[in-house]
Amino acid sequence: MKQPIFLDNAATTRTDREVIEAMSPWLDENYGSPATLYTLGAQSKQAIEEARQQVGDLIGADSKDVYFTSGATESNNWAIKGVADAREEQGRHIITSVAEHHSILMPCKFLEKKGWEVTWLPVDGEGVVDPGSVASVIRDDTVLVTLAHANHEIGTIQPVADIARITRERGVAFHVNAAQGVGHVPLDVQELGCDLLSLSAHKFYGPKGAGALYARRGTRITPLIHGGAQEKKRRAGTQNVAGIVGLGKAAELARRNLEAEAKRLTGLRDYLMESIEGKFEDIRLNGHRTNRLPNNVNYSIEGIEGESIMLSLSYPTADDARPVYISTGSACVSGTLEPSHILLALGVPAELAHGSVRVTMSRETNREDIDYLVKALYEVTERLRSMSPVYKRGSKKCATGSAEGCDCEAAS
Repeated sequence: MKQPIFLDNAATTRTDREVIEAMSPWLDENYGSPATLYTLGAQSKQAIEEARQQVGDLIGADSKDVYFTSGATESNNWAIKGVADAREEQGRHIITSVAEHHSILMPCKFLEKKGWEVTWLPVDGEGVVDPGSVASVIRDDTVLVTLAHANHEIGTIQPVADIARITRERGVAFHVNAAQGVGHVPLDVQELGCDLLSLSAHKFYGPKGAGALYARRGTRITPLIHGGAQEKKRRAGTQNVAGIVGLGKAAELARRNLEAEAKRLTGLRDYLMESIEGKFEDIRLNGHRTNRLPNNVNYSIEGIEGESIMLSLSYPTADDARPVYISTGSACVSGTLEPSHILLALGVPAELAHGSVRVTMSRETNREDIDYLVKALYEVTERLRSMSPVYKRGSKKCATGSAEGCDCEAAS
């Protein structure tokens, strides 16, 4: 089989070789527990603190406010449940949106079952939460607003700083799930103004199973995991030293070339969008056209199933073909027959949402990869449409799904 082209980097990224090398000693000769006082333990503790500084530097945080976890899912759960428990006497009301990752949705639904009230804000047709809608639903008993910095499926970036100004004025804690943005776009917790921020190493070339929660000094939050006194008594359990070292190294590497790589990927993203829209009929761009992550493109393709496209690209039949790995949405819910709740929240019809594909690029992606993807995707689309009992080729539509007569550039 020829070398695959991996374009599902929102699900996970390849661990950087420098990260693996940095982790290796902590899986072998430097195996001491950081909780012990002898030399092996002291070395591990020092390595953890160095990684804490590296993560703090990446997100503009004081390293003392960085707590290591197993990843963004744990960090999100900790932020939501921990703030809810710590501030329960102030109120039992939380605000989020209908288009969040399941590691936000499910903790909020869990609290609903415990008697909490959750306000589920809508998003507009591009996936944006209106800061004014946040302000309009904050109440005296609201204790937390929790939203993504950037959507994991459609890449839309939220007006986080504007929302933070509102929550600060109203004395409400603000948590940001930044798993998709950290390491890919410049993020500074001081400029964002958030109280809590979640991140995950494997989203920016670090190892799986390592992440962090930033909690601004003075933010009241109850531990999610109880036991020992690790992580300043806030997160019990022997630390994953190798994973934490890998996270720190990934943060250092991301910070080194962040703006240049974001610019390069933005160019590739726009080239991909132009290529698709110049070749395909009856498609819809999902998410904001420009205010989106530099590596994320998501389209709905009329008349066929996204899963069929994904499998056809993954297992090409031609001997000289290269597998191309993309996704139909979030990897956390792949396999479900339900259309994406995020696309439905944008107002995409269910039958069109079923035909969505997500392409997310990485440091390794180049222009040749994009050209190959577009050619292969077009061939697969045409073949599947020719077999579809429901698809009828119509007039060419613009990338927002409008009918013939649209005067936007994509329709010209």
